[in-house]
Amino acid sequence: MSSADTREKIMSAARATVQARGYNALSFRDLAEEVGIKSASVHYHFPTKGDLGAALAKRYTEDGATYLSSLDTARKDARSCMKQYTDIFRAALVNDNRMCLWGIMAAEHEHMPPEVLEELNRFKALNVGWLEKLISVDITDAKDRKQARRRALGIFAAIEGAQLIARSQNDIAIYDQVIESYRLAGLIP
Repeated sequence: MSSADTREKIMSAARATVQARGYNALSFRDLAEEVGIKSASVHYHFPTKGDLGAALAKRYTEDGATYLSSLDTARKDARSCMKQYTDIFRAALVNDNRMCLWGIMAAEHEHMPPEVLEELNRFKALNVGWLEKLISVDITDAKDRKQARRRALGIFAAIEGAQLIARSQNDIAIYDQVIESYRLAGLIP
């Protein structure tokens, strides 16, 4: 197995662990066992847990940026874009009742090294910025634009919350019901 393959397998196993059990559950020994390597090999690729956490969050943000860019490129209406956006959070639940990496890591922020927090902040900014752009396409007034930013933050928080509630009940139908209630209430397109 090449060094790049080993790094990718470590990242994949670490992401699954964090999304299922949180950042504090990451263990280099457990990752090494799962990947089939020695613990020293994990340390070779990621000298510290913070390095691994930052790499995970950075990759998650990059993947998110690619996904959001694909939604922009498709140029669908706001409702269709929002449906695809909420579906990506739903997909984590479908995948063994996992959480969005940002949501689960943000819940443990007091245990995060600065390099991980920096990447988590990038993910939040990416999502809030994209949502703001989506909901403010026709807004020209500066005051209304400021409100759009606040609304975008509220939407992001609401979707993360819907995912958390559904996960806690191990019931994806709850996520679907909550997201639909947001649509009916006018919070999301």
